[in-house]
Amino acid sequence: MREIHVSEIIEAVRALCIEANCSIGDDVMGALDTALEIEESEQGREAIRQVIENNRIARDALIPSCQDTGLAVVFVELGQEVHIAGGLLYDAINEGVRRGYSEGYLRKSVVRDPLRRENTGDNTPAFIHLSLVPGDRLTIMVAPKGAGSENMSRVAMLSPSAGEDGVKDFVVETVRLAGPNPCPPVVVGVGIGGAFEVAAFLAKRALLRPLGEKNREPFYARMEDELLGMINDLGIGPQGFGGRVTALGVHIEVMPCHIASLPVAVNLNCHASRHKTIVL
Repeated sequence: MREIHVSEIIEAVRALCIEANCSIGDDVMGALDTALEIEESEQGREAIRQVIENNRIARDALIPSCQDTGLAVVFVELGQEVHIAGGLLYDAINEGVRRGYSEGYLRKSVVRDPLRRENTGDNTPAFIHLSLVPGDRLTIMVAPKGAGSENMSRVAMLSPSAGEDGVKDFVVETVRLAGPNPCPPVVVGVGIGGAFEVAAFLAKRALLRPLGEKNREPFYARMEDELLGMINDLGIGPQGFGGRVTALGVHIEVMPCHIASLPVAVNLNCHASRHKTIVL
């Protein structure tokens, strides 16, 4: 049994919170460069140029690329041969978030109660999704999630007869209704199957996949390409100025589901598609 002390986890999460908010990944920067090449709208091209410049300044100066540094969503894959020493895993993750958001001067965006709206002051609690996996490693993925894109998410319980076309219609309609609110060009996470809550989880986890990496199943890889084309045909464009590039990518994740159900969820990321990973 391999032992990992909570101090390692705290430091890892602290660093990931800062890095994710201040340094947009190379996959997203590459997709923005490509978007600049294919965008036809001059206003859209100018919006993309400013997004790229903003991201470069944020990375060089180690400042947040967006003022909304978001909820701290943390995906954890815990190997069954790992023992967490010195404390509790959840406490360690929350302490890492607390330190990261404080030391990184990141905006604290969490309220203790959804109606009484008192800020917790340290961006905790983190929203932790834990999976047990084989092996002796601990993988931590931090994905700050801003409200502008999160608020545009939707879940539907479709009839199985809706099929592939019904899912596509729901996904495209969700992006159309969102319009400029999620700060396009967006990354579209789609969860299909499972149950009501599972579809939403799948949609959010889909956003962790690097841009350009297709679904492993050709059926869903084809569907991702088709959805990307349909979404970009909406003409919303960068920052809603109109144009060819409304989305940088569409990622689909699926799971088995009940014979009488067809759950589907859509979770959007803005152009600052943020996520960082470490393996301990």
